[in-house]
Amino acid sequence: MALRLIADFDLRKDVLPWLRAQLAASAAAGAGGGGPGVLENNYECLRVLNVERNRNIIYTCKDDEGNVFFGLYDYQTKQNEHLYTFEKDLQVVSCSVNREKTLLATSLVQAAKEGKSNELQPGSKCLTLLVEIHPINNVKVLKAVDSYIWVQFLYPHVESHPQPENHLLLLSEEKYIEQFRIQVVQEDGNRVVIKNSGHLPRERVAEDFVWAQWDMSEQRLYYIDLKKSRSVLKCIQFYADEHFKLMFEAPLDISLSDSGFKLVNFGYSDLQDQEELSKRLTLCVFTNHTGSLCVCYCPNFDSCEQITYSVFYFHKGHSKTFTTAPGSVDSRVTKGITFLNLDYYVAVYLPGHFFHLLNIQHPDLICHSLFLTENSEVIDMLPHSPLQSLSGSLVLDSCSGKLYRALLNQSYLLEFLWNTRLDCERMALLHCVLSCGRDPRRLEAKIIQWISENISACHSFDLIREFIIASSYWSIYPETSNMDKLLPYSSLLTWDTEIPGITLVTEEIPLPLMKVHSFKGYWEKLNSNLEYVKYSKPHLYYNNSVVRREWHNLISEEKTGKRRSTVYVRNILDNAIKVISNLEAKNLEPRLTPLFQEEDNHQQLLIGLMVSELRDHLLRHLQGVEKKKIEQMVLDYVSKLLDLICQILEASWRKHNLHPWALNFNRQASAAEFAVFHIMTRILEATNTLFLPLPPGFHTLHMILGVRCLPLHNLLHYIDHGVLLLTEAAVTRLMKDLDNTEKNEKLKFSIIMRLPPLTGQKICRLWDHPVSSNIISRNHVKRLLQNYNKQPWSSVMDKSSFSVEFLPLNYFIHILTDIESSNPALYAFEGHDNVDAKFVEEAALKHTAMLLGL
Repeated sequence: MALRLIADFDLRKDVLPWLRAQLAASAAAGAGGGGPGVLENNYECLRVLNVERNRNIIYTCKDDEGNVFFGLYDYQTKQNEHLYTFEKDLQVVSCSVNREKTLLATSLVQAAKEGKSNELQPGSKCLTLLVEIHPINNVKVLKAVDSYIWVQFLYPHVESHPQPENHLLLLSEEKYIEQFRIQVVQEDGNRVVIKNSGHLPRERVAEDFVWAQWDMSEQRLYYIDLKKSRSVLKCIQFYADEHFKLMFEAPLDISLSDSGFKLVNFGYSDLQDQEELSKRLTLCVFTNHTGSLCVCYCPNFDSCEQITYSVFYFHKGHSKTFTTAPGSVDSRVTKGITFLNLDYYVAVYLPGHFFHLLNIQHPDLICHSLFLTENSEVIDMLPHSPLQSLSGSLVLDSCSGKLYRALLNQSYLLEFLWNTRLDCERMALLHCVLSCGRDPRRLEAKIIQWISENISACHSFDLIREFIIASSYWSIYPETSNMDKLLPYSSLLTWDTEIPGITLVTEEIPLPLMKVHSFKGYWEKLNSNLEYVKYSKPHLYYNNSVVRREWHNLISEEKTGKRRSTVYVRNILDNAIKVISNLEAKNLEPRLTPLFQEEDNHQQLLIGLMVSELRDHLLRHLQGVEKKKIEQMVLDYVSKLLDLICQILEASWRKHNLHPWALNFNRQASAAEFAVFHIMTRILEATNTLFLPLPPGFHTLHMILGVRCLPLHNLLHYIDHGVLLLTEAAVTRLMKDLDNTEKNEKLKFSIIMRLPPLTGQKICRLWDHPVSSNIISRNHVKRLLQNYNKQPWSSVMDKSSFSVEFLPLNYFIHILTDIESSNPALYAFEGHDNVDAKFVEEAALKHTAMLLGL
């Protein structure tokens, strides 16, 4: 199943055995009641009423006489407690217990039974009570009205010691919300009673609302009121210092004028028929620790021929309206649409019809969300009972009485990734799996295995490029907030391919108007997101465009010999050394591939430049983060890029059972080497587009494999188009290891002619051949004569100094000898020792003899 539901609480397992024991003990003591058999036969009377902030669960059941039993399951101790019993046959609307478990608030209505007299106060429909339960003592009537009331204690304090004042919210069906302040005192030891119970202070929190949602973890109240038929979402934050604030107002482009009255997460009553509730609109607010704010909305519908729902991404400044047409044979809908908060994702599903995973952190491209319709294997495995998303990842199945932690099922999503054939699903699943964040090394190995099997199967995006960018992002993202705005999440900027079964409309929406000016925690992050939407266009995502320009400048300076300050270059190379050291420190296992075994100056410059530029980028935009922490994040990020490339190569070598000593020029290339060469070419293609660095030694290894795997004309074509780079280490090995057969001579000569002059002069000395001697001689002569001014020469030459009497050659050598003797500094450079006029003469004669076939 795509969703992994881990049961934290189950009424049948965690409460029912204890209740049986309690009722059996009560019956044995002669206290009345129907005994344990009552619960066996009437299990449906046992149900969850509320889940408090500390995850304590309040439940209720009835005995055979209709008495209402209230119990509490302590989430920390895993123990059950009896709270209170009403010896009247009533139906519970709502219930809540304060943190100290000394007060119980509940609202009750008359049980729906024919011929039964009203046991409540005359003329009242709903009775709201406040009960002292430590020990059980006084009962105070808070409300006796002709409308439903819901109750909820606030839990703003995180300390464990008792608080002198409790705060209780009352929500009325008449569309107002009140807060009661309840002071308690201790009498006779541990006995807790309400102080001044005859007059409890109260204040109006909100009124004229049509919808409200309680966030028990963050102690926030979201509600919607109608202003001139316009829906406005508001949020009130309750604080530990006994006050509350209106945090924001946000207009919603939805119509709620005739939708009735609805509450979310204010207890779980069975007053209304579930099928009737499913026909009402579904609306809920989701947040997470990154400062996201989403409103999910689905209007009521009677069939699933076409279902439309909207998600307002307030933290991104736009909304998306999705229309799906599952086309199921059974178009009847008995349950409503379900929205579940999964941290970075929102799950949207209708059992038997469709399942969507919406990326709320990066919703811009539709391909980063997963849309499944008419996929019976996935959709039929979803829970068919309605689930209610509580705060965070908590989910309640009120029908079965189970409380779950909802997580994405990483193993199942990986399996699905292997089986899907749609590029849009591959993209969405790749990001979804990486966001799970569990055992990243093992996860990356499995994804790399999948990439190696599907390297050419994906046409809409580059698998390697997307994996490197996405995995590097998730490796550093949890380090600090705002990383989602500064580091690239994907290699794609646009997505134009249609998603099967989905129609999407994206619209800009007004941003929430913040009503406070000082922010902490979540509100600081939300405000930062809103400020970013307002002022940061275009996006601030890092890219290597500056690095590309600076790297080309440095390489150009190297070729012309006009390198800038050595201190600047040294600092850049030191950055690269730090990255490689950081990488090696985290990977202690020996490598199969011969990487990091040479000083690849060009790649080290690129690594160092990326470190420098990325560090400056983060320092500019990450205010308040220590410089040392930013520097470490940069090293980790660039190290991760290189490590992922190494992992892909290592996996390919391991799969094809290659070893460094297999790269022998005297053997014919195997199919395994062809496969590794192909994957290295795809890695190069992926990194070149984004101008990402490669591990030092990559180009050398790639070149050696290219020589072994490609015919000469293809090899030279790859070299001329920059696919294969002639590194000094690779060419040196070629010159030393290849013998001088006609085929190899042609190869060596073709490569030498493509080398930069300085590198070519060094390499030619490694090849003992007339061709290389000729090239060395030409370079030597060119250097001697480039500033030569012709002067009158004596016509008398000592012929005894020449091995062959050939006047043009003798005269030329005489000139060179004279220049060398008068200007020794002209040829005093690296790799030029033992190259003089005598060497030029011998090389000329050998080359002439070779051309004449002598």
